[in-house]
Amino acid sequence: MTAVSDALPPTPDPSLVAALSADLDAADFRSEPLRQLWGEEADDAIARGVREPLLRAIHGDDGALATLGRFFVLGMPQPSALVAAALPRLGVDGLVGLGFATISGADAAPSVLLHPQSFVDADGVGEWWIASDLDELALGTALPPDHVLGVGGASRTLAELIIPNPVARALDLGTGCGIQALLVARHAGEVVATDISARALAFAEFNARLNGVNNITFRQGSMFEPVAGEAFDLIVSNPPFVITPRVDGVTEYEYRDGGLIGDALVEQFVREVPAHLKPGGVAQLLGNWESRAAAGLERVESWVHDTLDVWVVEREELTPLSYAELWIRDGGTTPREAAFGRMLEAWLDDFSARGVTAIGFGYVLLRRGPVGHEPLRRFEKVAQPLSAPGRALRDGLTAHDVLGDGVPMTLVTAPDVTEARHFMPGNDDPSVIELRQGGGFGRTVLVDPALAGFVGACDGELTVTQIVAALADLFEVPLVALWQDLEPRIRQLVLDGFLVPDSERARE
Repeated sequence: MTAVSDALPPTPDPSLVAALSADLDAADFRSEPLRQLWGEEADDAIARGVREPLLRAIHGDDGALATLGRFFVLGMPQPSALVAAALPRLGVDGLVGLGFATISGADAAPSVLLHPQSFVDADGVGEWWIASDLDELALGTALPPDHVLGVGGASRTLAELIIPNPVARALDLGTGCGIQALLVARHAGEVVATDISARALAFAEFNARLNGVNNITFRQGSMFEPVAGEAFDLIVSNPPFVITPRVDGVTEYEYRDGGLIGDALVEQFVREVPAHLKPGGVAQLLGNWESRAAAGLERVESWVHDTLDVWVVEREELTPLSYAELWIRDGGTTPREAAFGRMLEAWLDDFSARGVTAIGFGYVLLRRGPVGHEPLRRFEKVAQPLSAPGRALRDGLTAHDVLGDGVPMTLVTAPDVTEARHFMPGNDDPSVIELRQGGGFGRTVLVDPALAGFVGACDGELTVTQIVAALADLFEVPLVALWQDLEPRIRQLVLDGFLVPDSERARE
């Protein structure tokens, strides 16, 4: 990874942090009040980097919420008098003391963004205030190399993937602004958050203090160096996985570029993480991987120790050209600038030198499973939208463990499963039967009448053996032959969450 940043800045004055928290609370500086203030359309436009609709909506409004919206959400200077009125406990001097503002004449200029960030987890609905660096919209220029990103799409994706089980000890590797550490801290006794960037750790620690979260410790260093010799029940990481050429003229951003060649950073994580997992411990991360002589998923499989459970989901695959364009634009460089063409050439040359034909993006789950069990080895491409994927991953691991002892005696059809039958005109028998999953991975599975009949009979009243025997009589086929045909497909439906052991119904 890139060189370690300067020493950590001093911890902010607790009295200033408390004053800011109280002022934000009093102003009701939260997602829904802001959305109501300037409207849904303007709120959605901000996510696309367009702020004019928002400014039009609150033009002439000098109230506390509108002032804080312009100042902290958009990163726009505001009259010092209005800022002082919106933050009466902290005041403008307090903002300057935190390093969050500078004074220019009669105006206060923000040095950071501060966004309310809502979340939903197993414990309910909540919201945090998350501070991060000014973005390119506020800066009016491309981002600096040490930019600390706020809560972006990748952060929200990883948050949805985390298995929602209570754990004693967790690690957030590459914490950035600290959002994952905050989320994990809600169901972990202790969290260690690490980052190579001193600036990122300063933001992460501030965000923890601002939101009253006290079970996180912060350590600086690259990869697993800050936790050498330590093990955890849960490791999460949204690492700097972006594949960037190491040449002059291409900016390396600390928040996204790991400083290694190709996908070596993700490979290093996958190879080193087993030493830091406790028995039963789970590691989850986002990553990119290259397709070279071998397909990307095959390369990832070669990195995983053969004793670990592994579940890799590839969500999308880009060509080298599409990938390069995406990340050049992400840094704030547009095709109108001369630098864009030079950077694009550098990216394409880099991929060509390694024979890269495509770049995959997706999720990696690793688990140090029970001793003596058959490891899960699952590598798949999933393009459809996901719903509560963290629960689906948890249930998939549980199903794998259950299936280690054979197909359960009694199965129940999951409550989100529906059946669709398609008929050719004039035919009484369906030509296609589909099972559809409403939640989780949203899978659709083609089944034949025998398997459809089996699933339809799984209501907990009959055992698996009784259902298969009845189907053998109905279809007039030998029981043994029908079981040999159905058994592997039943196992897959259990693994995918279409069928669950009867004892699990209470968890739904």
